[in-house]
Amino acid sequence: MSKIRILSEHLANQIAAGEVVERPASVVKELLENSLDSGADRIEIQVEGGGTRLIRVVDNGTGMDEDDVLLSLERHATSKLNDESQLAAIATLGFRGEALPSIGSVSCLTILSRVSHADTGTKADIRYGILRDIHEYGSPRGTIIEVRNLFGNLPARKKFLKTRRTELAHIDDVIRSQSLAHPEVSFSLQVDGRERFNFSSADLEQRVRDVFRYNQVLLPVQADSEGEDLQITGFLLQPDAAVSSKLRILVNGRPVQDRMIRHAVSEGLQGFLMKGHQPAGVVLLELSPEMVDVNVHPAKNEIRFRNSAKVHRFVVGAVAQAIAGHQDQLRHELFSVPENIPLPASPMAPHESISVSEPEQQTLSRSSSFSGTESSADNGSVRTPSVLFPTVSNKNLQVTTEQPYKKSKVESKGQVGGLHLIGQFLQLYLLCEHEGQLVVIDQHAAHERILYQQLRHGYEKQEIPAQSLLFPVTVELGPDHAEILEREGDEITLLGIQADHFGDMTWVIKAVPALVSHLAPQDVLTEILDGLSNRTAGKNAGVIPEYIDNLMAGMACKAAIKAGNRLQPEEMLALLQQMASSDVFSHCPHGRPVVKTFTPQEVERWFHRT
Repeated sequence: MSKIRILSEHLANQIAAGEVVERPASVVKELLENSLDSGADRIEIQVEGGGTRLIRVVDNGTGMDEDDVLLSLERHATSKLNDESQLAAIATLGFRGEALPSIGSVSCLTILSRVSHADTGTKADIRYGILRDIHEYGSPRGTIIEVRNLFGNLPARKKFLKTRRTELAHIDDVIRSQSLAHPEVSFSLQVDGRERFNFSSADLEQRVRDVFRYNQVLLPVQADSEGEDLQITGFLLQPDAAVSSKLRILVNGRPVQDRMIRHAVSEGLQGFLMKGHQPAGVVLLELSPEMVDVNVHPAKNEIRFRNSAKVHRFVVGAVAQAIAGHQDQLRHELFSVPENIPLPASPMAPHESISVSEPEQQTLSRSSSFSGTESSADNGSVRTPSVLFPTVSNKNLQVTTEQPYKKSKVESKGQVGGLHLIGQFLQLYLLCEHEGQLVVIDQHAAHERILYQQLRHGYEKQEIPAQSLLFPVTVELGPDHAEILEREGDEITLLGIQADHFGDMTWVIKAVPALVSHLAPQDVLTEILDGLSNRTAGKNAGVIPEYIDNLMAGMACKAAIKAGNRLQPEEMLALLQQMASSDVFSHCPHGRPVVKTFTPQEVERWFHRT
């Protein structure tokens, strides 16, 4: 007798269910996909007991007649495909024909459905893979599916489920992702008899705000690849948004998990994300179905791109363009002069007009590193500078913008564009007023971003200025650092370090980056060598490598004015002038916000005036 046997249909469905139905959220995902493919514009979901006791999905789609209800319970029965040529260009969410038979094999399943031209609907009852009854039944147009006692016949599988709260969180996540893919569809979720959310049909921006419960300014992402069938849309939350938020990725309307796209979005936000934070929001990538394979896994949450490198470059560029557009908008809002509004008087007499001239050098205490940790003026002998900006004042290192701030002088006493300077608070924040709003600026973060942008532009142009040392410094390096210095000599020179071999493990430092010339030269070299030792292979076109970016962010942090620096009025105005002329200033390179605005209503609420 042969040892190999063909599995029964019931057992085959249970095995398939292990791939398709991993947890209650998997059931919700499959049922939502069916509802959306049926053309529904209203979907209601009810869940009890974390999804194991009851999952109920109600839609107003096209519905099914009795024949289709019966066929939907057969494995590999689908209305989405006719032949294999259509598989390469599949546009529907479901297509495998495994969802309902797999779900029915591990639960008590009830299907109630009616097509629009029929007077009555069809009701089918399935108990753990066995059809118990099917008959006519009155129902509204569309489909109602109830899944009860999930994994009731597989106690071992049920035992591996997480807590009820965890399973509900996965269900919530699935519904929110699908609602972002279809903002024109209304979604509601009821948990144990209580409404959890109810999203009305809306445009994508409003749906993003509903899903993420976010009321701040969103970063719109919109780009097309000229001559190619590749498009991206979406909205990102501000880089300093709560770390609990997440990035949701949709490819051709399908929610997916894709590391490559997630990495591309993070790279596009280089210099804006706080350490440990991930980008949040939604990106919708549309491309020709032939360019992506969605038939990778039965759960259909993994995909493969035919040309992942091209898609990665496209997403990086689109996100970088979005953040740049936000900077232009913010610059216009803060520094534009309102029409028909008189310039306010300033308490800073007798300065009638303050020229923002070439800065002089700032005196700062030495520090052991530029690792990016902000220090306070109280922790060292950092004297208040007579003029704001330090040694980086090289003519070849200018911050440029598409629409630069063109005024060479402050327009009025205490005024830069439409931003009116009030004063300094806690020797850390600049308080300003703009069109009735209170504007608070972190002086360290603002200056840090300006210097960081100068370094980025200098690196891209290979023009980071170096400061020659009056007395060269001799250092002894370990074998690892010596090897890096020999191997990466060109990269190190590009960063502004000039170090010559003096025999054996001895090197002579003759120049350091001008921006950190106040630091100990040997510490500057050590930090750069440590950064180069952490470099990763490869480099994306147009993107500064992460290890170089981290080095420049650290340099800018150590060179920037510190908390505790008391600034003179002309220095505060000079900082505002540089912000107005910088291409980026909303966040420091470590992701902390530079500017916060408060409306009159918010201020009045502080004092219970509203």
